[in-house]
Amino acid sequence: MKHELRITRDAGICGGLPVISGTRVPLRTVLACVAAGDDVATIVREFPSLQEDDVRAAIEFAATSAAEDLPLPSRQVA
Repeated sequence: MKHELRITRDAGICGGLPVISGTRVPLRTVLACVAAGDDVATIVREFPSLQEDDVRAAIEFAATSAAEDLPLPSRQVA
């Protein structure tokens, strides 16, 4: 799946926050729902403008961002 096709950023929509394309649902809202333990079906039910692939694209985006931008914590050996 290409998350770039489902996530957009436009200064005129939600102050330029990344949103799910064609909606005003911020990416961070979808990811917060996932972090809270909501499954894809629940998120789609709570946000009827979303499709299952939108939620999966948000998860893919987060995984890709984490892999590219966040350093792994180093382990201290005692």
